[in-house]
Amino acid sequence: MKLTKVLSAAALAAVISFSVPACKSGPKDADIKASIETGVKDITGMTVDVKDGVVTLGGVCKDEQCKTNCAKMVADMKGVKSVMNNCTVTPPPPPPASLTTVLDAATQQKVKDGIKDIAGVTVTFDGDKAVFAGSISKENRMKIMQMLASAKVKSDVSKLMDKK
Repeated sequence: MKLTKVLSAAALAAVISFSVPACKSGPKDADIKASIETGVKDITGMTVDVKDGVVTLGGVCKDEQCKTNCAKMVADMKGVKSVMNNCTVTPPPPPPASLTTVLDAATQQKVKDGIKDIAGVTVTFDGDKAVFAGSISKENRMKIMQMLASAKVKSDVSKLMDKK
């Protein structure tokens, strides 16, 4: 009789333990998300999504170090199972344009050859620009403009005067 009561009690305990849903341990997704958003508040446009402890990060970081640090910080938080780091890194700015750019010798020669048959016109080079001066016909002005376009040269033709 005692054995029957013990077995009945054990069976009842087993049924109860399987029928009651297991309590989740650890923080809820909403709590994890709030903690992360507080921790990364200085990163503009950061997005955080949490589902069953899996965190997905999005947004733009200033550099790779920032991206790595965000993922590490989030991974170390309580309740985080894994991190999907979908953040992008802002591309570096282009290098500043050289202040002393100069047309190469071959391009300068191409410009000089282009105007050698046009009387009364001179050319000088100022950095990356060809500067023209003199008196010129409309037809010859057109030739110069076409030559400059084909050579892809910046120019200053403000000192060229039209012949009348």
